[in-house]
Amino acid sequence: MKFLILLSILFLLIPIHDSFSELEMSTNSQVYSTEHILQVYGTGLPGENLILRLFGPDESITKFDQIQTDSDGHFNHQLLTWPSPSSGTPYGTYVVEVLSTEQKGLSKKIDIKFSSTTELISVAVERQIDTIVFAPETGALNQSFRVFIQTTRDGLNIGNDPTKLLGNSMIHLPDGSSLSLKNSFKTLYAGVYYFDFTPRQEGTHVFQISVFNEGVSSKGFAATHVLSQNLGGINKEIIKLNSILGETSNQLDVLKSEIAGFDSTLLQASEKIDKSTGTISTSVQSISEASSQLNSLLFPIIASIGIIVALQITIIARRR
Repeated sequence: MKFLILLSILFLLIPIHDSFSELEMSTNSQVYSTEHILQVYGTGLPGENLILRLFGPDESITKFDQIQTDSDGHFNHQLLTWPSPSSGTPYGTYVVEVLSTEQKGLSKKIDIKFSSTTELISVAVERQIDTIVFAPETGALNQSFRVFIQTTRDGLNIGNDPTKLLGNSMIHLPDGSSLSLKNSFKTLYAGVYYFDFTPRQEGTHVFQISVFNEGVSSKGFAATHVLSQNLGGINKEIIKLNSILGETSNQLDVLKSEIAGFDSTLLQASEKIDKSTGTISTSVQSISEASSQLNSLLFPIIASIGIIVALQITIIARRR
């Protein structure tokens, strides 16, 4: 008998709402546009304090209210009148959450859409994550480089803890093996993460970034081709070679200029030789003319001498 009385007292001391959990929530629509009212209603425990939160596409809290259910456990609350779209409340997928303060943190969530139209046919209420991976196209063996990751939903950054958000990411190495990146990520700011990687193999490294957030998954890929030498070093050598070729070209220009001057000198010398040859030719012609004149003068003299000699011979012959 005492045991039954004690059991009854214990049963009376246990709050009724601890023996079961009750929390339901609905909204007056799935898709909203500007100036439409977001009405949230449902049931909880009688007189229970509830927290209503509206999360934006970037998972930031857009609206926060605290309400209390009536004596029957019902609630009906106007959470928001949708404003014109802005950077604070852009179009996209929002999450309405009701959180119990008495039922061990029990919560319920509903996805809704803020759009330019309220037609369900043209606007699908969905939670889609976009993952973008930024990796260099080329790298060098044993030289570290940095890879960046951006996770967005409806154009806004999302995510907090990269270990949970990107924990299934990995690198596919050129030899066919894979390397986990679970503990490699660091946060630049919410939604943007990075890690540093030092390649030990030549070839193509494929970065597979796997994102998981609130039941929605997404993947992004990027590839880096690792060479034995950094392209920066090759570029420096090419620049040095171009410099040497430039100096050689300048020297060739100087040599060409000198050769051009030598050609001019040869041309002048040739002209002088031609002029000298012309002068010599003129002199020879003058000598020839003088010789002709001399011959014309000497011929009568020689003829006269011949006649005189002949006369003398004749005179001598007669005397004998």
